[in-house]
Amino acid sequence: MTQWTVGIDGGGTSCRARICNTQGETLSDAKTGSANILLGVEVAMTSIIEAITLAAVEAGLTKKQFSDMHVGLALAGAEQKSAWLAFMKLPHPFASFTLNTDAYGACLGAHNGSDGAIMIVGTGSCGILIKDGEQHIVGGREFPISDQGGGAITGLRLIQHVLLAYDGIKARSDLVDHVLDHFHNDLDQIVDWSKSARPCDYGQFSPAIFKYAKAGDRVAIDLLKQCANDIDLFLLALHKRGATKIALMGSIGERIVEWLEPTVKPWLVAPQGDAMDGALMMAAKPEHNLY
Repeated sequence: MTQWTVGIDGGGTSCRARICNTQGETLSDAKTGSANILLGVEVAMTSIIEAITLAAVEAGLTKKQFSDMHVGLALAGAEQKSAWLAFMKLPHPFASFTLNTDAYGACLGAHNGSDGAIMIVGTGSCGILIKDGEQHIVGGREFPISDQGGGAITGLRLIQHVLLAYDGIKARSDLVDHVLDHFHNDLDQIVDWSKSARPCDYGQFSPAIFKYAKAGDRVAIDLLKQCANDIDLFLLALHKRGATKIALMGSIGERIVEWLEPTVKPWLVAPQGDAMDGALMMAAKPEHNLY
């Protein structure tokens, strides 16, 4: 009987699927909508099945082969036990499901299945160390109470500075003016926007912060220093737990290295793979289940 391995890398924005044969060769890839199980386990399952269906068609397979597919799931939100359990109770047509977090999948992929750590810094942030079959997590408990060093927290700090600068309490700068222009110099618009702003809405200012910091803007520089200091603390926490090889990943993680303390840089290594590679390693291996 022919069997297939399927990797799923799912987050709040998209769900990626990859089907491989028994030789580990990639047959096809596909992408659909959100697969963050905290946004709804049924929604995530629908995205996953749709993505696998699209990938199967591209690979020349049909739904009849689903029962011979072993699926490794690296999904955002899987760290919450109630959501993990609710998702795993859902019916599915596949041979097996193995579920862990997207960070766990990324860590497996980054170190090609060996022990090691990652620090993901994008809109949010999360550090994870895999050592001797156990995972140790730092941060990653969602905006606004956690995720320090991420784009959302840094964007929130920027907005707070802008409001204080408008009142003459904090320094004005080109970055501050850029944000005010974005909101048409209307503080009421900023306040109204904040009532429903999501992490990605705060994170949208990250490129501007890096741009203005490069140009010497003191507000932008201070924000990046604070961002880097937060990441330094997470890297130190991972090191204290035994991490000697840490892959820094994510849109901010890849750009913040020059701002980090020299003492943490010797621990940094280039990732060998990503969450999709980790998800494929998880397939048909129940020992990789989080719970």
